[in-house]
Amino acid sequence: MIPERFQPVLDGIRPHADAFNDAGHRLYLVGGVVRDLFLSGSSGRVIEPTDLDFTTDAEPDQIEAILRNFDGVEALWTQGKRFGTIGCRIAIGGRSIDHEITTHRAEAYTPDSRKPDVVYATDVEADLSRRDFTVNAMALSLPDATLVDPFDGMTDLLVHKALRTPLSPEESFGDDPLRMLRAARFLNRYDLTPDPDLVLAVEKMAGRLEIVSAERIRDELCRLVVLDDCSAGLWFLCDTGLAHEFFPELPEMRVEQDPIHRHKDVLAHTIAVVNNTSPELVLRLSALFHDIGKPATRAIGAHGVSFHHHEVVGARMTRKRMKALKFSNEMIDDVSKLVFLHLRFHGYGDDAWTDAAVRRYVRDAGDLLPRLNELTRCDCTTRNKRKAEMLSRRMDRLEERIARLEEEEELKSIRPDIDGARVMELLEISPSRVVGEALDMLLEARMEEGPLGEEEAERRLLEWWAARQTD
Repeated sequence: MIPERFQPVLDGIRPHADAFNDAGHRLYLVGGVVRDLFLSGSSGRVIEPTDLDFTTDAEPDQIEAILRNFDGVEALWTQGKRFGTIGCRIAIGGRSIDHEITTHRAEAYTPDSRKPDVVYATDVEADLSRRDFTVNAMALSLPDATLVDPFDGMTDLLVHKALRTPLSPEESFGDDPLRMLRAARFLNRYDLTPDPDLVLAVEKMAGRLEIVSAERIRDELCRLVVLDDCSAGLWFLCDTGLAHEFFPELPEMRVEQDPIHRHKDVLAHTIAVVNNTSPELVLRLSALFHDIGKPATRAIGAHGVSFHHHEVVGARMTRKRMKALKFSNEMIDDVSKLVFLHLRFHGYGDDAWTDAAVRRYVRDAGDLLPRLNELTRCDCTTRNKRKAEMLSRRMDRLEERIARLEEEEELKSIRPDIDGARVMELLEISPSRVVGEALDMLLEARMEEGPLGEEEAERRLLEWWAARQTD
């Protein structure tokens, strides 16, 4: 039953498992590697895990003692010992693989706590019963590699394609409310259908997510959005009310439609754009947030529905929501900038943009230019084939102009033709606000006209300075 290509890993684990058996304890391989081992059984894919998770009936002090006496351990760490986990690094097949060995446990969250109360269990089935979903509640008993599957996770994974919890979903989500959010990812990652009882439990318990840290929620959201297809998961978050607890702007994009003033369902459009983009985090988050400002700017006028300046409002809303979810400042800056710029292209036409406008587009996008162009392309989800082709050709022409100008002018490094030191030397002034104003003037001329050359830039500077003195 175990694929042959996994045998080297089992052979590498055997001495480790024997050490536990010799000490009178059992060791079990658990976690995603067990699930994926059988899921990919017919794919022929080589399985080369970078880390492995185990559970055992040995308690933390006993685990540590066994590992310290095991010759194959390259490193050992005990930071998780109070939660029952000892970590180590062991060489298997010429590669160093991190191992985490945890005492069987039956942890549960108290109603007002963000951290679990750790309670040890005496057998593996009790441990597996506390895991999030049946497809993850499987283990391999070592060293014989016998499957332990008390909750039919294998059948759910391969036959029924069902997402269920080992115990009741209320008990499972009570243990760790983040599991409700993880359910969204597993639906897409393994093409599963949620059990009706699971859905009802999420709808009833969504507010329980408030005890989970913003960092854990952020990380789970990121894991979801970078899947090749994350649409089912995003709809699950909105349909169950879960998104309202940490990202209320997302379900609010389901703007009410009316029969007279038609426009796209903003939420459906957003999810389509997310899936259209490459599965790279900054780009996917930008797609997720790009129309966040539409509900707040929706207006109905003589010409129908409009969302004027939704990119400006959306950039502010993006920054606020991402800050609440504890994203890094760099990530917040990049995503909010892309949201702010995502409509810029729609003012472009072959005759509408001068070279100066193209230079500004490149300068404003900076290193985000490739992502901005892809977001812009993917934002076109129209069913009108002629319009889609027209927009695609227009972006092609813009990118051709960018490439030509970059070749001629090094657009990505546009700066004034002389630097601040030369400005101070020519004007015989010290560092001051005037230096910045002079450089801004020279940069604006550079953007409008292309490279001026040092001599012309100095002439313009002195002319500007003389005019300033006579004002």
